[in-house]
Amino acid sequence: MAAKKVLVVDDEGHVTYLLALKLRQMGYAVSTAGDGEEAYLLACQDLPDLIVTDYQMPVMSGFEMCVKLKETQATSAIPVVMLTARGHRLPPSDLMKTNIQSLMPKPFSLHELLARVTEIIGPATPAAANQPASSPEPSHGA
Repeated sequence: MAAKKVLVVDDEGHVTYLLALKLRQMGYAVSTAGDGEEAYLLACQDLPDLIVTDYQMPVMSGFEMCVKLKETQATSAIPVVMLTARGHRLPPSDLMKTNIQSLMPKPFSLHELLARVTEIIGPATPAAANQPASSPEPSHGA
């Protein structure tokens, strides 16, 4: 079975690069975008299992993208993890317009973010769910 797909969206290239690298190392198929408009088009085309997005971006904000995704039938159920400026909160009435599952302040803990991705959509592949991450393969034969 194919790896689960994650779309990473941020206008800061180093953030996008680091998240994509770590998610790929975990076995996820990753695509990236630099703004909400580009991400919306990619999401409609690729239908990722999860989107990790920044809130504040040029062209279309992460929040505007999330509202548009929720309003589009094909993308309305895609869960989102949103990265926000420290202390930035979205009121419950705004969250109801989206499928944001988690808000994480920047700077964020990479370990916490990766754990949240796995918590929301599970391991990258079904086979990964059956094997401990740090255990070697069992040897067969004597």
